[in-house]
Amino acid sequence: MTQRSPEGSAAPTGPAGLAWLDATAQAELVRRGEVTPLELVEAAISRIEELNPRLNAVITPMYDLARKAAAGPLPDGPFRGVPILMKDLGATYEGVPQAMGSAFMKGIPSLGDSVLTRRLKRAGLIILGKTNAPEFGLLPTTEPAAFGPTRNPWDLGRSTGGSSGGSAAAVASGMVPMAHANDGGGSIRIPASACGLFGLKPTRGRITLAPLFGDQMNGLVVEHALTRSVRDSAALLDATAGPAPGDPYYAAPPARPFLAEVGADPGRLRIALTTQSITGSPVHPDCVAAAEDAARLCAELGHLVEEAAPPLDGNVLSQAFMTIWAAGNAWTIDGLALMTGRTPQPEQFEPFTWALYEMGKGVSASDYLLAVTRLQEVSRQVAAFLEDYDVWLTPTLAEPPVPLGTFDPEPGNPISPLLRAAAYIPFTPLANATGNPAMSVPLYWNGEGLPIGTQFMALYGDEATLFRLAAQLERARPWAARRPPVRAE
Repeated sequence: MTQRSPEGSAAPTGPAGLAWLDATAQAELVRRGEVTPLELVEAAISRIEELNPRLNAVITPMYDLARKAAAGPLPDGPFRGVPILMKDLGATYEGVPQAMGSAFMKGIPSLGDSVLTRRLKRAGLIILGKTNAPEFGLLPTTEPAAFGPTRNPWDLGRSTGGSSGGSAAAVASGMVPMAHANDGGGSIRIPASACGLFGLKPTRGRITLAPLFGDQMNGLVVEHALTRSVRDSAALLDATAGPAPGDPYYAAPPARPFLAEVGADPGRLRIALTTQSITGSPVHPDCVAAAEDAARLCAELGHLVEEAAPPLDGNVLSQAFMTIWAAGNAWTIDGLALMTGRTPQPEQFEPFTWALYEMGKGVSASDYLLAVTRLQEVSRQVAAFLEDYDVWLTPTLAEPPVPLGTFDPEPGNPISPLLRAAAYIPFTPLANATGNPAMSVPLYWNGEGLPIGTQFMALYGDEATLFRLAAQLERARPWAARRPPVRAE
């Protein structure tokens, strides 16, 4: 059953209406002098304090730092004075602990700002705190033992997805208009789907990982954000994209600013629709219905839509991805041990994390490079497929938002969450393997009132097409007036 977003009424610009203005609108209020950065910050802090006891989205408040920043002077960037949250994984903030969802790193402050953090500040954004994430971002849910589960504002008994689940809950509930996120196997798009948000995974190399990394896990990991509006995502990408000196590679610069694509005519796109999992795993009827509904909407908007899929071997893709994922976890833990001078012990980690660590330690150099070769083969197959299509449309997830505890290890089988995760997210990891940009768009809510996203993938480097299409879909079926049961008022 599809439920289309109501039009809603215009949000007031007083303190009570700030929660549901997007970041672009909040920045405009600051520019016009109708609200101060400190007022935006205080309002957001109040919303966090009200909602966080139920959602557990924010695990490290940074209110004093935020208030000091709001008092100025602030850079005259596109989001001057707008509050934002940072995920407690990925980009770092000097002096603020980054636990990465793990007891092993709890309380250890970061030694410097990431380049992305500097760019967020340069854009005028004010960082209020850090959001919850699963241990090392390994699972598609946000239930770390070290910090407790983040709860979905659409249903408190369900997962927000992961690994950017804390950021998703914060944006969906109205704490902040957008939040930092990153994506190594779907970690922007998964929580976007589960929480009814817009989530774009940029092209590999679009945003630098400097200064700590050139790339992570053979380029699987990318940085960006979760937003409510398409224009916020585009404008933020304009503010944060680009390489840093020493990067091993980077995405080609866009022809024009990404924000200029929002509202631009996408033309008549050739769209391939696939609703079956490439691994043959089941796909919930609601997720199939969401993708088919999006396909009909695209056809109504004048695009050519037909069912098609590249001839991929899902098992080869899964095995290669898991090899790199396991090796990446071993690399993470060994790297943190080197950085802290501490020897990792099993009791310092969740059972699944340690089991995956041991699996990763067993990956040989040859195993790893063979996995890289296989993913490069897949990338070429997808590139060939996208010579005939502008966009590839699939479900984002194979299931609606799942109950909390779904990814708990089975007794005596600590690695079992990996198999359960593979069944839940058969669609998202492909874009990480290929480096292509992909987005989850919130066009559908099922009969239980739960959001179900639809994924769109484009050619490597072609975020422009995705932003043009996303803005067209947003106009045709606006979702901004949707409000979860647990929300700011």
